[in-house]
Amino acid sequence: MEKSRKAAGPVSLATIAAATDVSISTVSRIVNGQTHRASPETVARVRQAVDRLGYKPNQIGRALKQGKSRVVAMLTANLNNPVMAMIASATEAALRDIGHVMTLCDTHDREDLQDDYLQAMRSQSVGGYILVTNIKSPGLADFVARGEPVVFACRPNPYSSTPDAPGAFVGIDNEAAGAAAADRLWSRGCRTPVVIGPLEGSVVTREREAGFSRRMAELGILPDRLAPARAPGLSHLDVGYAAARTLFAGSTRPDGILCVSDQIAYGVYRAAMERGIRIPDDCLVVSIDGSDLNRWIAPWLESIHVPYAEFGRHIVDQLQTIWRGETPGAALLPFQV
Repeated sequence: MEKSRKAAGPVSLATIAAATDVSISTVSRIVNGQTHRASPETVARVRQAVDRLGYKPNQIGRALKQGKSRVVAMLTANLNNPVMAMIASATEAALRDIGHVMTLCDTHDREDLQDDYLQAMRSQSVGGYILVTNIKSPGLADFVARGEPVVFACRPNPYSSTPDAPGAFVGIDNEAAGAAAADRLWSRGCRTPVVIGPLEGSVVTREREAGFSRRMAELGILPDRLAPARAPGLSHLDVGYAAARTLFAGSTRPDGILCVSDQIAYGVYRAAMERGIRIPDDCLVVSIDGSDLNRWIAPWLESIHVPYAEFGRHIVDQLQTIWRGETPGAALLPFQV
């Protein structure tokens, strides 16, 4: 007879066994779907206790006992960027839900570190790879050529044989996001706009700049008036600050700025404050990212929201497609204007 006392602390197989007066081994078999050795009454009693007490099987422990690799390696760059942390957190949770664990490596956007981590993870026989950001490198080219289980996020596979079909990829249409930012600035009356991006830009920042410039040209702002303001460096905070200082020191100040990331916008705001420029009153700033932090630290910032918190489940879906021996397609998620 099932005992009615409520379990205290974590619910384990032993908890279920104690609540149902059934052996732990019998409970384990029933939980794992092996019901032929137990009576229907015992099976029903154990399942009722599982539901009532909220038992959750340890998928990771089960996988390790079966000798399967349930470790997935994520490589990303600059984890001090909240965007990267958000994607990593969402992906870790989605992997945990299917019984996998994730190891996280920060490449700092360096080719040598990226290849070192790829080699190190391969030597540990991890079950899959996620590259949230990537740069071309010999090691990555080798991984793609060998058909390793790799999912790309934010930046697509740089070695894709068909650029229009990037394969396992999760991201957004960055050119469309740049165009949406142009429409936002134009609708607010900005007629002397500028875009700020890093000198050492990635495919993501270049596509956002291109979409912005193309849309502004369609609206009547000639390309020679849209030369982007850029600054060197890997830190987008530093890029935004340095580019804005040069921009604000010029004879003609913009009335609107597209920053290709939130962090660039934060740097722009610091430079504006130092020169007594009021944002958004004197200059409207629009960015592309839409971090949840903005409502706390940057209420002045208008941002195109990218659903980074949803990337995780799409990344894991694509990994599972690869593990099944199927060919995944790109997942372009909708952004919010």
